[in-house]
Amino acid sequence: MSSRDSRFDGQFITGVHSTGIYCRPSCPAVTPKPSNVSFYLTSAAAHEAGLRACKRCLPDAVPGSPDWNVRDDLAARAMRLIADGAVEREGVTGLAARLGYSERHLTRVLVDELGAGPLALARAHRAQTARLLLGTGLPISEVAFAAGFGSIRQFNDTIAAVYERTPSELRSRMQWASRAGKANPHGADEKWARGSGARRNDAGQNGAERAAAQRDEPAREPGIGTSVTLQLPARAPFDGPGVLGFLGVRAIPGVEAATADTYSRTLRLPNGFAAVELSLAGTPAAPLIGCVARLTSLADLAPLVSRVRRLLDLDADAQAIDLALAADPLLAATVAGTPGIRLPGSMDPEETLFRALLGQQVSVAAARTALSRLAEALGDPFPDAGAGQGLTRLFPTAARIAADGRDVLRGPAARIDTVIRVAEALASGDLVLSYGQARETLESNLVALAGIGPWTAGYVAMRVLGSPDILLTSDLALRQGAARLSLPADPKRLAAAGAGWAPWRSYAGMHLWRAAGTPAFAPEPA
Repeated sequence: MSSRDSRFDGQFITGVHSTGIYCRPSCPAVTPKPSNVSFYLTSAAAHEAGLRACKRCLPDAVPGSPDWNVRDDLAARAMRLIADGAVEREGVTGLAARLGYSERHLTRVLVDELGAGPLALARAHRAQTARLLLGTGLPISEVAFAAGFGSIRQFNDTIAAVYERTPSELRSRMQWASRAGKANPHGADEKWARGSGARRNDAGQNGAERAAAQRDEPAREPGIGTSVTLQLPARAPFDGPGVLGFLGVRAIPGVEAATADTYSRTLRLPNGFAAVELSLAGTPAAPLIGCVARLTSLADLAPLVSRVRRLLDLDADAQAIDLALAADPLLAATVAGTPGIRLPGSMDPEETLFRALLGQQVSVAAARTALSRLAEALGDPFPDAGAGQGLTRLFPTAARIAADGRDVLRGPAARIDTVIRVAEALASGDLVLSYGQARETLESNLVALAGIGPWTAGYVAMRVLGSPDILLTSDLALRQGAARLSLPADPKRLAAAGAGWAPWRSYAGMHLWRAAGTPAFAPEPA
């Protein structure tokens, strides 16, 4: 904190009791006396301690904490679900049920570990989402409900308590920053663009704001409710081209599209559908992801942003990972050549599992062909003809694959049987995939199904949960990459050699895949 090291922004909160505020570690304010400082893991904990957010550094306008992927305990799993909007959709009762604990036990663990209970943590997340949306042209009334607040009054009270400003004042400050060409008025790492709502209920906006929103409003096609443009901060260094390339080379026509510097796709969200286009922005020191989202329900914006951050691994502690891996002389050169390598995540856990099953023991091109055939035959039409980028379909549901997959799938009968068996289990609820699962639980549930082995289970855990310490030594391409780096190619010997890479073996595997020279440096499961 004294060195104002921005690497730790988002990883902990600094509470200054003499001023009653909490800050990010890199806040440029005068360093307080140590006796006046307390440290918190979350902004919710700081707010529960009676502190308010710093107006100068906006401590929530930073990449999130990487702890929720590194840790696999109850608190971390709860935080992944809270970020995905579970409390807004299902309440604390639903959150506790998903995690397999009572509300009382969950609350006790979160308070002990993080300094705040599930309601306070969800409230802080809603406030951060609202601040994000206030930087767009959306009407303030829409911002309140899209962020998950139950009423305008609750929204106003929360924003005033957290930021010590009214929503209109906070918006005006952010619009001033945008006009001035700054990231934000206090040096945060975000620059918010515009959004347009399906309903033009302008309560809470002044005339200038309404006029600006109307001038900026893009044409809306039937079936879409909202278009929003955002920029999402990443923790530097960030290998953006690498992670977008990984996704682009596997893009399923109709469901996904990619160019040299963009990636787009359709997806289902809790309240409807969305199409999102992602692109690189910012600078090497302060990388950003441009995110243009078209949604049928604005209530899905917070889960969409959470899933984009997971997909691109924006919150990874890249400097710590690179430092640890570069300590191995055989990895040092590739780490130096690709600083900030990322672990591609998942926006739809069930889809990721089907991709893994259909991509086993085949090339990237062959897997893409099989998935394209499946999506074309069984995917629902995307209900937005104006999405652009050739996005016309949604990936098929498990129920549809279970019912009609045999008529579409090609290849070995054993593989088809496995895909259908998995689809039936997902459709019936016998198999559940969730961001809130523990790695051990997810992997054991998968390998319990005939036809799924440790490789597939590990790959899905790595992509869905962001598990940072999985080395898939049975993967042929990964072993080829190891050999090119003068590492052992034998699975057992490679596992022993990689023991020193813990807890970042998943990232080491990404470097080995890149060394293998495969398209976009990593294969679909092989």
